Amino acid sequence: MKKRSLWIILPALLFAAVACDQQTDMNDNPFYSASSLPFEAPDFDAIDDEHFMPAFERGMEEQLDEIDDIANNSEEPTFENTLVEMERTGVLLNRVSRVFFNLTSAHTNDKLQEIQSELAPKLAAHSDDILLNRALFERVEALHNDRENLDLDEASMKLLTDTYRDFVRAGAQLSDEEQQRMREINERISSLTTRFQENVLSMTNERAVLTDDESMLEGLSPDRIAAARESAEERGHDGMYRLSITNTTRQPILTSLDNREMRQRVWEASAFRGVGEDGGIDNRPVLMELVELRAERAELLGYESYAHYALEPQTGESPERVLEMLTDLIPAVKQNADGEAELIERMMREDGVEGDLQPWDWEYYAEKVRQDRYEIDEDEVRPYFELNRVLEDGVFYTMNRLYGISFEERDDIPVWHESVRVFDVYDEDGSQLGLFYADYFERDSKRGGAWMNSFVVQSHLKDQMPVIVNVLNISPPASGEPALISFSNVTTLFHEMGHAVHGLFSDVDYPSQAGTSVPRDFVEFPSTFEEDWAIHPEVLRNYAVHHETGEQIPQDLLDRVIAAREFNQGFDTYEYLGATMVDMEWHLLGPGDLPSDAEEFENSALAKYNLDRAAIPPRYKSPYFSHIFAGGYSANYYAYIWSEVLAADAFAFMEQQGSLSRENGDRYRETILSRGGSREAMDLYRDFRGGEPDVRNLLRRRGLDTE
Repeated sequence: MKKRSLWIILPALLFAAVACDQQTDMNDNPFYSASSLPFEAPDFDAIDDEHFMPAFERGMEEQLDEIDDIANNSEEPTFENTLVEMERTGVLLNRVSRVFFNLTSAHTNDKLQEIQSELAPKLAAHSDDILLNRALFERVEALHNDRENLDLDEASMKLLTDTYRDFVRAGAQLSDEEQQRMREINERISSLTTRFQENVLSMTNERAVLTDDESMLEGLSPDRIAAARESAEERGHDGMYRLSITNTTRQPILTSLDNREMRQRVWEASAFRGVGEDGGIDNRPVLMELVELRAERAELLGYESYAHYALEPQTGESPERVLEMLTDLIPAVKQNADGEAELIERMMREDGVEGDLQPWDWEYYAEKVRQDRYEIDEDEVRPYFELNRVLEDGVFYTMNRLYGISFEERDDIPVWHESVRVFDVYDEDGSQLGLFYADYFERDSKRGGAWMNSFVVQSHLKDQMPVIVNVLNISPPASGEPALISFSNVTTLFHEMGHAVHGLFSDVDYPSQAGTSVPRDFVEFPSTFEEDWAIHPEVLRNYAVHHETGEQIPQDLLDRVIAAREFNQGFDTYEYLGATMVDMEWHLLGPGDLPSDAEEFENSALAKYNLDRAAIPPRYKSPYFSHIFAGGYSANYYAYIWSEVLAADAFAFMEQQGSLSRENGDRYRETILSRGGSREAMDLYRDFRGGEPDVRNLLRRRGLDTE
């Protein structure tokens, strides 16, 4: 999850905010000065919704004044009086933005959504006021043209070249008329992305499945049935059971529901979101307009398509290069998916089910095949994965073994929800690295998925240390019950901690290069890399303990859990590639090429790449594909598998060098995690690896190696 210094964030990546009619006393607003809490952590006890808009307005005004001072400086431009001073701007705006956008994702409400909608175009215009400032660009351009004579270190040179590129890509070289149109496009895109995300959150609640017949829930464990009953009662549906919908097309609960009719209801509730069914929300007009505006913006800037524009600063470089890598994977993926389908269909016949394999059947019978082949039952496994034990004796233990760091919980830091936990993070020498927040349970006010945010980013220039947030969406247990989680949740905990240490270990001068400020198709590498430690024998022995008996997970069961990971990887990769190709095809369209039917276009895109198997729909369908229509992954959803190539190769390399050791961890921390965006991403990787990544390690990781 890439974060950039606010002055260089492009409008399409901004998540918007809003005007409040109520004004607060200028001196009472907690955002107007740095928090007195450790590391400037936000004081949520002092923050009210009414504080946001005044802080945003003042923050934008202050930053524009600072930018004008730089742009109109009568002295000749230097790196210090231009680039460094730009890095210092926007302190208040950054402070309020980081808190606000964390809340709009993790704990929103009607007021925050109102603010977000109204502020979206204002933030887009603010970004344009900086990036389209001709006097400022002239200074940056003069320095860029003379860069070889400036005697800059590597990080400073990269800051200069990246800044120049950001100005050009924003339209700094366009005519006045073209810049005016660019401003209009950016403001509209910003409003649309906000509306898309608000719709997705509303749809998730709108499409939850209710039943008053407990027999429809056969297959679920008693604690999950109790949680479904509590979820319904909390929303006024006494005597009923509520099954919430997660962000992906597939629904984890489908692995357990015995009733085929109920599985179909749940799957259809998920898959048909955002198409206006039964008078519900229709997100298709929003995404269509977004696609058209992005294509127009790319054309204005001289690019063949928005995909060409979006990939230029990534390590993937171009759609052609990315598509070549992705299409090379498809034959092996299809072969594995075909084999999985045969096993699943055989199991269906044995179960007396007639008819074709349907998407609501796949995961249910895949789980049966997994149980049959590996004698794995999810309800047998979950008691060994209690959330707190996984976190402290799994994730934190691994971070200590690799990097020497430790986590100590504290209860005196205000949080935005009672379930959020806060930890001090200490280095081996006892010095504190920063703060870590853990927000793990799903709720109606939180969007789906998992992510990392930063309240404060590390910077020597600003003398700041990191304050990092991890957010997941684990189903909360029934009252008084332990939080027993799936193995998928376990790997997600490790994944998001990979993002967290990327922020915590940052050791750079410039805030725009801190932590996760790396290309989108590189940022998922450190997080994916950490996932595989979840199955390292030493780590597993430490956290996979029965929550009642304290017994370690039996070795035989453990072996079967690990072996079972590879089954269904054909499905997993197929559905991911489907979503990736849909993303690419939307963003390869030129202005005026917009299709009349979004569903037909999506189906055609899947058929084009021979990924149109009905039983394996794309991981996200377009009307709820927030990554590309509300987040920063437009034409970049491929980044997960692109990054996984590096993650699989790095883990294989580390295994060759002694696996879980401080020597390996320190090398990885020094060459990758601490450097942020201060060097070219692939140069960082080559420093660590001593060479280029081997894609075969990805195929082996996913069990797709056909050799």
